[in-house]
Amino acid sequence: MAEAGLLGSIRRLLSTLTSVAATRLELLANELHEERLHLEQMFLCFFSALFCFGMTIMLLTVFVVVLFWDNYRLAVLGGLSALFLVIGIMLAKRLQSIAQTKSKLFSVSLAELARDLDGSGE
Repeated sequence: MAEAGLLGSIRRLLSTLTSVAATRLELLANELHEERLHLEQMFLCFFSALFCFGMTIMLLTVFVVVLFWDNYRLAVLGGLSALFLVIGIMLAKRLQSIAQTKSKLFSVSLAELARDLDGSGE
């Protein structure tokens, strides 16, 4: 009878440990997903800013070439150049803001593990 109680206790302990490990792995997976989304957002802003700066250079070059042509082409090219430059600056500042945001990767998992080690997990 004592052995059945001991085996039952061991099985419950193993079941609890398996459950805790599964929960921690799910939490870890969620944090990795959040970090991936953060990096995707940074890359999107970076390439959008890069595109806008490229368009600015191209349009400013055309602006200089067309500088001596008819009257209204200059205003359109200048306005488009300014528009792309402003958009590029805004996206670059957004990228800088995203990059300066401290990553929270594994912070929740580490806090939960610390709670588990302190024995206050429940």
